[in-house]
Amino acid sequence: MSGDILLTGPLARPEMLDVLDLRGTPAELPCALAGGARAGLSRAGWPVLIPGQAEAMRVVESPRLRRYAEIFGLTPQVCQGQTLLGAGGPEQEPGHEDPWNPAAWSAQTGELAAEIAREVLSLPSDLAADRIAARLPMIGVQAQSRLHAQSAVVENRLLPPADPGRVEVLARRQPYAGFFSVEELDLRHRLNDGGWSGEMTRAVWNSGDATVVLPWDPARDRVLLIDQFRPGPLFRGDPQSWLLETIAGRIDAGETPEQAARREALEEAGLPLGDLIAGPAHYPSPGTFCEFLYLFVGIADLPDGIGGVGGIESEQEDIRSHVVLRSELMQMVRAGQIVNGPLLVMALWLDAEAGRLRDRYRGALAEI
Repeated sequence: MSGDILLTGPLARPEMLDVLDLRGTPAELPCALAGGARAGLSRAGWPVLIPGQAEAMRVVESPRLRRYAEIFGLTPQVCQGQTLLGAGGPEQEPGHEDPWNPAAWSAQTGELAAEIAREVLSLPSDLAADRIAARLPMIGVQAQSRLHAQSAVVENRLLPPADPGRVEVLARRQPYAGFFSVEELDLRHRLNDGGWSGEMTRAVWNSGDATVVLPWDPARDRVLLIDQFRPGPLFRGDPQSWLLETIAGRIDAGETPEQAARREALEEAGLPLGDLIAGPAHYPSPGTFCEFLYLFVGIADLPDGIGGVGGIESEQEDIRSHVVLRSELMQMVRAGQIVNGPLLVMALWLDAEAGRLRDRYRGALAEI
């Protein structure tokens, strides 16, 4: 790939041109596009070429564009003698029947795709493209969490103003990147007296945002708990490596916390949920984790015998469900038998709110 090239589909959108540091000239592509609603979130799902015409941008290829294309597995295509980038081959794939809709892509996916592009292009140039590509699902989760954080700043009169200028990042490293990653920063920050701190190094475990949901049957006043093996207690030396927990999981790229809660309930317990009631979202351990948890109570029908074993086999999940009275859960809380933080928070929150919520949601089961 060298010289002039036509960028089409997502790559021709302003948010992507900005990240790729490209300036283009509008052009007409002698082919139309179909699909591509989730292009830029993974190697899959780019638009395919179909007969027709579409808008494009003529640019001079650059090292950033070459690197991005390599990571996402994009190769130049030829349409009526014109070389283009930003679409798959000429054969339509399942799910590509709808025409390419640039406005819908920008509104639903563009900001996230641009954030993912910024991240992958910031990684060391000697890091193999295939290695980065293998991490794209988690890179997407982490990018989604950054966008959530930027759009939901919580002001508090006891805290200083939310101003990025209060922290100066001097260097960034990523000493470990697997399913999760470790991010290491050299930084300094403003002090309470108005001066600056000395340079310091801080590392955080970057796992992206997660959703947590405690299913509750308001008519029977029962909740559904799960248990599964956890490596954290094992590495700490705890002889009990299975914990009672809530249903929980990562918020996938392009997914809302509520969508993730419903998906995880089906995956882990085969349980459809009715209304979702937002609980106290929070950072569980902000000194070492950038994870942010979105907590929900999910209205559910929990009759006798609904418990069982679930989870996704490909992820080696072995999850057992338990249905207990909410009063029994609170007895376990008071006895110190609940050591999973999100479950502890949700048990206490629901105990405080149950009286207000019970009458409101007693009839909601008929809608599930």
